[in-house]
Amino acid sequence: MKTKRSTLIKLLPYIVPVLLMGMVSSCKKDAANITPNTNQVNSKLQVRGTGKYDNGFFLINEGWYAHGTGTVSFYDFGTGVLSDSLFTKENPGKNLNPTSSTLQYGTIFNDRLYLVSKVGGPLVVVNPHTLQEINRIAAKSGNDFRAFVGIDANNGLVSTNSGIFPINLQTLALGTKLSGVTGQVGDMIKAGNYVFVLSASSGVIVLNASNNSVVTSTSVAGMLCAFAKTPDGAVWSAGGTQLVRIDPATLVIQTITVPFSIYGSWAAWHPGSIAASTTENAIFIAKNATFSGGTQIYKYTSTNSASFTTPFITVPTGRELYGSGVGYDPAHNQVIVNTVHSGFTTNYGFNDLCFYNASTGALINDIAYTGYFFPSIAVFH
Repeated sequence: MKTKRSTLIKLLPYIVPVLLMGMVSSCKKDAANITPNTNQVNSKLQVRGTGKYDNGFFLINEGWYAHGTGTVSFYDFGTGVLSDSLFTKENPGKNLNPTSSTLQYGTIFNDRLYLVSKVGGPLVVVNPHTLQEINRIAAKSGNDFRAFVGIDANNGLVSTNSGIFPINLQTLALGTKLSGVTGQVGDMIKAGNYVFVLSASSGVIVLNASNNSVVTSTSVAGMLCAFAKTPDGAVWSAGGTQLVRIDPATLVIQTITVPFSIYGSWAAWHPGSIAASTTENAIFIAKNATFSGGTQIYKYTSTNSASFTTPFITVPTGRELYGSGVGYDPAHNQVIVNTVHSGFTTNYGFNDLCFYNASTGALINDIAYTGYFFPSIAVFH
């Protein structure tokens, strides 16, 4: 559940209704397209795939808490257009209600896009090429999902505010909650024969992927931000002043000291502000405040001893990261950054989707758009 601080942040626009009147049309959740103001250097790029939603990436948006559900947006590399509310557009008569829920997480596994909601919302599976719904776990008051990870064609795991549940991917039936993992669990990733999960109380916990049992000999306390996986197979997490590399074959842990504090988001959970390159063994991690709101992103590589001396990316003045805030586009070697304007209240109705060169940190494109979307995570094919 959200803390009073988080809820207040999202309800602050209520305090200034006069200022909101001019923004009503841009805040509608059923708008087919966002009309952005763009400062473009090179926004029209191509990737493989001929499906309607193949040539780009998705943005999973929380939505304006208590004013409507979250939405699914899509950025098209070919046209340079960012479109919104696509789930409801592609699935007439269906929705992601209740309005009190927040759409917080998404990932593509085995050619299926999993949309995961918190606070009583559904877990919905859609075709990532068409966005048409395939199946769902219906919304109900007891639901409080966090993230999903696929294990194989038939099995996956769903993290929640109270432990982890196995899920049958053919029927979407939840099994019995796993023993040995209690309390709120967020991000998860599979690597090799293990599943790495981030627990609010225990940090990183390692599960045996074949039977979901806890590997009791390995856990990493103090971790708050996870996960990313580099081309060498290593799994990365962070917390406090530590960046941690875990070898998924041997479970050997390497710790790198970070000269600033790395925070998580357990009070009002969102996916971790960390991503990995697919072309080099590099990690991109945000220097966030206690709940989000960072302005700097660092790029760490073991070959650069000065990785944490200077930020790799600093967002323009007057903006801050929201949600995960940091994603990596493997098709074009870009870091994708989501920001809102700083200052709470109506400032959160101004968004920017920014594209940075993952090798140089140079800004490639900046798309500004309005509306209370509260972007949570970017999802790539």
